[in-house]
Amino acid sequence: MPKIMKKRPRIRYVIVSLLIVSIALFYYYILKDLPSPTKLGSTNFPQSSQIYDRNGVLLYTIYGNRNQIFIPLSKIPKQLQQATLSIEDKNFYNHGAIDIRAILRSLVSIITHNELQGGSTLTQQLVKNSLLTPERTIPRKIKEVILSFATEIIYPKDKILEMYLNQSPYGGTAWGVEAASEMYFGKHVYELDLAESAMLAGLPNSPTSYSPFGAHPDLGRQRQLEVLSQMLQQNYITKSQYNAAAAEQLHFQSLARNDIKAPHWVFYIKDLLTKKYGQLLVEQGGLKITTSLDLNLQNYAQATVAAEVEKLAGYHVSNGAALITQPNTGEILAMVGSKDYFDTADDGNVNVTISLRQPGSSIKPVNYVVGIMNGYGANTPFIDQPICFGVTYCPHNYDGKFHGVVTMRQALGNSFNIPAVKMLKVNGPAAMISTATAMGISTFNNPNCYVLSLTLGSCDVTMVDMATAFGVFANGGYRVDLHPILKIVDKDGKVLEEYQPSDSGFFGQKVISPGAAFIISDILADNNARLLEFGPSSSLRVVGQHVSVKTGTTNDFRDNWTIGYTPSYLVATWVGNDDNTPMEGLVSGITGAAPMWHDLMTHMLENKLPESTVIPSGVIKRGVCVGAGQLSSDPNAASKCPESYDYTLSGTPQHSYVSQQKVFIDTTTNDLAKPGQTANVGQKDETILTDPSGDKYCLSCPHPSPSPTPTP
Repeated sequence: MPKIMKKRPRIRYVIVSLLIVSIALFYYYILKDLPSPTKLGSTNFPQSSQIYDRNGVLLYTIYGNRNQIFIPLSKIPKQLQQATLSIEDKNFYNHGAIDIRAILRSLVSIITHNELQGGSTLTQQLVKNSLLTPERTIPRKIKEVILSFATEIIYPKDKILEMYLNQSPYGGTAWGVEAASEMYFGKHVYELDLAESAMLAGLPNSPTSYSPFGAHPDLGRQRQLEVLSQMLQQNYITKSQYNAAAAEQLHFQSLARNDIKAPHWVFYIKDLLTKKYGQLLVEQGGLKITTSLDLNLQNYAQATVAAEVEKLAGYHVSNGAALITQPNTGEILAMVGSKDYFDTADDGNVNVTISLRQPGSSIKPVNYVVGIMNGYGANTPFIDQPICFGVTYCPHNYDGKFHGVVTMRQALGNSFNIPAVKMLKVNGPAAMISTATAMGISTFNNPNCYVLSLTLGSCDVTMVDMATAFGVFANGGYRVDLHPILKIVDKDGKVLEEYQPSDSGFFGQKVISPGAAFIISDILADNNARLLEFGPSSSLRVVGQHVSVKTGTTNDFRDNWTIGYTPSYLVATWVGNDDNTPMEGLVSGITGAAPMWHDLMTHMLENKLPESTVIPSGVIKRGVCVGAGQLSSDPNAASKCPESYDYTLSGTPQHSYVSQQKVFIDTTTNDLAKPGQTANVGQKDETILTDPSGDKYCLSCPHPSPSPTPTP
């Protein structure tokens, strides 16, 4: 018993010691530098961040000094207060510093649905914005909670709401609702109506994403409607008020042109930085951001896009876009998001290079490269004749014609649709989507993409993704992701990140066979391969240079693309309308975006020698009997079936396409009988070509012609 009594003081000593140490640690890491909530609104003056081009030219200054105008709660419209509470903290007046129910809802959402929901109260947001750093750590969160309780003790609810509305970030230099109202709408906050109030109330959650001046103004519109919906659900407004506000066309005050160079670019960069470093550091951290943009080239590209779009006014074309990259490093040299950023009538601030558009036939090389890696070659024959896949899908060529037996080279060069769909039927949509994703297309994640029309451009892409994917061809099969930022230095001179291509795994990751990439590039650079559709002197030809290029026009004439490259430069162009209305009179795949592309690519290659082309190991020339004799009126010539020699990959199986078969012949046309035909039919031995899809063509028939469309 005495021994036990002796141990108890020691246990007490240990407990007391641990308690003292814990208190000391808590003081040192939490309380020691804890700011006083009485200093709300008196934070240090922030420093501006600046965005530069690759040559050190200043493009845009993200001002560090806040444009902040305090205004009493009594002058802030009641509807703006209600809009803010409805979207940020609907139980603000009914809970304390923290909202236990909101936290629990957030945890349940994260655990059960893997969806991140905010649980912070309006008081916590005020403390975080005005007193603390943006770092996401447990000590910072503890400080936030402590200061929130202190703030709730010191200030009444109305005062906290007033401070929040005056000190929250609303985008750019605007801190507080008065500065935001003047910046966005050019008027005082007390002059705002319901629709404008709802727009402002939605901004603090993510000012860069929701800004009407940013890269995605549509997100701001969606956020405004979300605010109005919450106000309706919480009985702040009536259904008629909701309808009127939702239908109202907001009129924003334009940014001053002299304050910004390459606006689409700087907001693209700002958005990337905000997602990585957070709003406060980007807008107040004194960062120096050197980007890959060449302002001189950017200005040239901008002028080129504007001039070419003006020429197309008669075709109902109101907008254009362009992107220029160095595929081997991923650096973006120019980004033109529209013909004029400041043309608000035509949604000029929308950045088309990062918007979802249908690629049309420009996506076909991705399909064909899968076929090449599956053992087919540039001389693989396809029968270009009327055909239906299933009951309803009957694709047609852009020119409305059928061309008989064509090789892959001819089919891709002239952008015939039917052979491309046949190639996808053989490959399978899943294989094309897998390869496209590996090459950099990030948008083929919709189940509706698993259809044969995928190869004709039925699924949306972005221009930046297409530049990455075509860069794989330019890099001989290696993917190099886009790198728009070269260096970031903070206010203390510390380098936060720096991109040095020579040290970054030059040529990136191999995602397709170098031989397959070479064959695709060779076809796309072959002016003879596209003579039938484009002629010998089209805008796709850059005299004295070896340039691979592909056009694309959607079937509904809403998007027109041209994308081309050398190992050193890639240029992508687009024309169309932001409202998705179809263009008119575009009778050729090169009428719209190609002249713009030709001007830009010619400018890039001016005074430069053609780059040499090296055939990779594993690429051979193989002969395939494609039945070229069907073009002759001599039936004996057809039966000889001369071989076509062209590139394919070694080690792949050699396919046999021509054989003697007993077939049914229509005695009136002397060609293959229609499927199911019984009248005027006889059997004969003929020389038949069967293409990879299983479609047949009679080479030895005296008057071969494309077979009629089969009856489903």
